[in-house]
Amino acid sequence: MAAGLLVRLSALCLMAVGLAVSATVGHGQQDSGQRPLAVVAAIEGAIGPSTTRYVTNAIKAAGERDADILVLRLDTPGGLASSMREIISEILSSEVPVAGFVAPPGAHAASAGTYILYATGVAAMAPGTNLGAATPIQIGGGLPKLPGSDEPAEKDGEKSPPQNTDPKSAKAVNDAAALIRSLAEIHGRNVEWAEKAVREAASLTAAEALEINVIDLVAEDIPMLLNAVDGRVVTANGKKVTLTTRNATTETFEPGALTRLLAILSNPNVALILMMIGVYGLIFEFANPGSIGPGVIGVICLVLGLYALNQLPLDYTGLALVGLGVAFMVAEAVTPTFGVLGVGGLASFVIGAALLVDTDIPAYQVSWWVIAVMAGLSAAALIVLIGYLWRVHKRGLVDNVSQLAGIEAEILDWSGGEGHVWAEGERWHAKGKVPFKPGEMVRVSKLDGLTLIVDPLTGDNAAPATASPKRQGA
Repeated sequence: MAAGLLVRLSALCLMAVGLAVSATVGHGQQDSGQRPLAVVAAIEGAIGPSTTRYVTNAIKAAGERDADILVLRLDTPGGLASSMREIISEILSSEVPVAGFVAPPGAHAASAGTYILYATGVAAMAPGTNLGAATPIQIGGGLPKLPGSDEPAEKDGEKSPPQNTDPKSAKAVNDAAALIRSLAEIHGRNVEWAEKAVREAASLTAAEALEINVIDLVAEDIPMLLNAVDGRVVTANGKKVTLTTRNATTETFEPGALTRLLAILSNPNVALILMMIGVYGLIFEFANPGSIGPGVIGVICLVLGLYALNQLPLDYTGLALVGLGVAFMVAEAVTPTFGVLGVGGLASFVIGAALLVDTDIPAYQVSWWVIAVMAGLSAAALIVLIGYLWRVHKRGLVDNVSQLAGIEAEILDWSGGEGHVWAEGERWHAKGKVPFKPGEMVRVSKLDGLTLIVDPLTGDNAAPATASPKRQGA
């Protein structure tokens, strides 16, 4: 019996050890079986300063979450070259592997989007998408083009590629070609077509891009993409990394409030409107010193407008013309010139606003409609101001006739039938038919424009008088 009890105790001990071991193994399997994490960020619309901030924050968030991969979902017509280069720098220096995915079907990665796709460690496209047309748009193209004026010429039913004949455009194209070639070499992609996309504005469908090694794969959606790249070796921040992405959990990275605000402010139309609201708010504040609200609102709008313009490629000639135009219009409001400064300021403002942003990218140009509306509002304000001043001027003449006719005035100086008199606390130009002496009192008979017609007083009042106290203090 003792032997049987001993056997049972031994069995119980073995079972306890087995349970402990199985629990430990099971816990280790649970830890090791944790699903990979993929952070997804969407680049949609024109690429600008807000896009740069968004991608930078997404890369930072992916690093903090210890993500296995960051997927940039692209659907963009392109954008500013400065923003594109900042995004490429962030991608190349990211410790987290970055994949570019042109999706959903119908999306495209044109111009700057093509460069960004080439910069990513994994380049993928969904069926029904396209990329290319990466020729840099001319910088400093002058006035914004009217609708339909920028269509390329057609030959044999096909649009001809843009021709870059001036040295400035050729320099930009050569620089862009060198950039995309270097990106293609880093990730082992088609260098020849990359340069063709820049120099000839070539484009490809997803199937064509896969066939000539422009992209790495075609995937219908992000889960399919993540499963397909599992085990692939990519370059991240100059290091070789093996991807572990099968059945990965995906998290969408949303832009923050500041990024959304920057996206609104980086619109040049919004920036121009804010600046004008700021200027008119300050004008109203100066005209009505007791009112604080318009001045506060004006300063805030002006600062926001200047900050927004600072995010864009400015043409400083255009900015100077806008500033000059605003200064002239303010001078018109403060020191009325009956439209001389106002009309000149309005013309300067319109030309400057048209030249304000130094790019031909439509999404980052000031709209002609916005320019027309702002110019129209400024013209209306000037018309109202000038009309008011003209009415005041005419009314002042009529009032002066009724107030000055018949009053007495004091001669200040006189020579050759004309001189100056002191009447109603003001110095006036005067004419008369007889000579007068300084200090003599006269009577105003009528007003001829801004000149008083005076006659001598009769009786005792005709004697010279001493200067009035008001004039002595003048």
